[in-house]
Order: sequence, then structure tokens, then C-alpha cells
Amino acid sequence: MAAITFHLDVVSAEKSLFSGRAENIQVTGSEGELGIHAGHTPLLTAITPGMVRIVKQHGGEEVIYLSGGMLEVQPGAVTVLADTAIRGVDLDAAKAEEAKRQAEERIHNQHGDIDFAQAASDLAKAIAQLRVIELTKRKR
Repeated sequence: MAAITFHLDVVSAEKSLFSGRAENIQVTGSEGELGIHAGHTPLLTAITPGMVRIVKQHGGEEVIYLSGGMLEVQPGAVTVLADTAIRGVDLDAAKAEEAKRQAEERIHNQHGDIDFAQAASDLAKAIAQLRVIELTKRKR
């Protein structure tokens, strides 16, 4: 029996990263982890730095890093509007590790001119990228 699917679009300001049928997705909303399946109640929520894990029609999977944005769920269609979106296979582990190190350093060595909120945001994004890289490696 074929799984029930919905149309999914994952787009950023630069480009469309995914447009097609999906069985389900997992994404981190502002209130926690969300699992979206066909027939989900309509929803509009902010998404936090993390990933969208897509189970495509016929079972293939894809993981995309999201720096934040919005998720809209409508009957039959789901749209992820990301500030920045990068496929897991395109992420650079060395750059993500360096960004994490720099953010941690800025947090631990605070001076009067540091913006703690910005450093914490940068750290969350770097950690999310590293998580996506790890999940992408496991699926290969």
C-alpha cells in the first residue's frame, strides 16, 4: 500500500532546495520538535536553527540545515521558508567546527562590547550544522 503524501517546498532567499512529494518531515519549531504527516492540522510557526528531515515519496531521505525561518502547513501542502538552507551533503564540517569554536570563545571571554545573544545564536547555528553533517554521514 502506498503511503499518503503531501507536496513539500523547502526554499531560502537564494533558491529552492526541495519541491516534491513527501511522506513526512521533522523540523524544530519555536515550541519544540514537530513531525508533519499528510493531513496535519494547518499551522504557521517559526522554526529555529536546526534541520528539516524529509522522508520523500517511496522512502528516500534528505536532511537540510535551516538557520531559522517559518513553517506553513496547509491541507495538502507544506512550505518551509528558511533564512538560510543548505543540504547536509553541502555543509563544510571544518567551517562549522571553527564557527562553533569562535562562538564558544566569544561567550566564555565576554567583554563589554560582546553581544551575548548574537554569540549564542551563532553557537546554536554551528551546532545545528554539525548535527546535520553527522546525520548525513550516517545515511551514506
